[in-house]
Amino acid sequence: MIDVQRLRVLREVARHGSFNRAAAELRFTPSAVSQQIAALERSLGLAVVERSTRGVTLTEPGRVLVEAAEAIAAELTDAQERITRLSCDRPRLTVATFASGGRRLLPPALSRFVAGHPEVELTILEREPEDSIPLVREGRADLALAYHLDGPPPVRPGDRSGLDWTPLGPDPLCVVLPRTHPHADRQTLHLAELSDERWVLGCLKTLDLLRRYSTLAGFELRISCSATDYEFAQSLISAGVGVALIPEIAVTEDPDLVTVRLEPPSPSRHIGVATPRRRGPARPYVEALLNVLSAPGAVSRERTPPPSSSSPGDETAVPPNSP
Repeated sequence: MIDVQRLRVLREVARHGSFNRAAAELRFTPSAVSQQIAALERSLGLAVVERSTRGVTLTEPGRVLVEAAEAIAAELTDAQERITRLSCDRPRLTVATFASGGRRLLPPALSRFVAGHPEVELTILEREPEDSIPLVREGRADLALAYHLDGPPPVRPGDRSGLDWTPLGPDPLCVVLPRTHPHADRQTLHLAELSDERWVLGCLKTLDLLRRYSTLAGFELRISCSATDYEFAQSLISAGVGVALIPEIAVTEDPDLVTVRLEPPSPSRHIGVATPRRRGPARPYVEALLNVLSAPGAVSRERTPPPSSSSPGDETAVPPNSP
């Protein structure tokens, strides 16, 4: 029988890549962590980690065990949440969302949800996808409104994550310019036409994406500011600091700014919802909110089209697996 406590230790070692950092997280000594891993390996008759001067990595048996540990931790957390809910007078639903989705997409969906389910006590958590999706996996959130950039979704059908991914639609990254910019009257632009511009980043995660597309367009980026908030970035554009790529749903209404769609190849975010495969007391409410969010046109109809964008029927092409 595999010891669950040893699985917990292995999970932290895998997460941190170090016995010392895992020990600090668990409030153990590094020696105690090493002993737990050694005992686990003796019980299996196989190595679960490989130790080197660069840190600790998992062997294939170790990866299998960590997947099992993640599933066990999620089930235990979910069981605790279900027990807690049994002691409450009202059913509860915890929803995680990224900031711009929480501002533009979630409120109208929640209004319709609450109208049909006034008995539900809602908790909303603002988290980026790299944090919100693990919350669903661990049972600490019932649903995550999230996104991924170009490439595969964060959850694959039939994988071992214990989650499902429901795509809601694309969220193209558009160019936001000062209204006084020479290209402000354009309906579309090719990224190469902005090769001489200085750029404002509204999200650090878009840096690699912008670099990839600027390389395809044949120029090197010049960065004026690396911000972590799209509204702040747009205030800097108004001030004349530079231009930016901003997701459509994060574009603010500002008379000093103009939004122009990019001609393909152009980057995009892809919005979706992560939900647990396991069933529980919250499942009917998860499905009800998911149905509202995934209704045809729910993403596009809740955002204001960019002032200078092309007609709603035009779609921005996204190159699959661009280099």
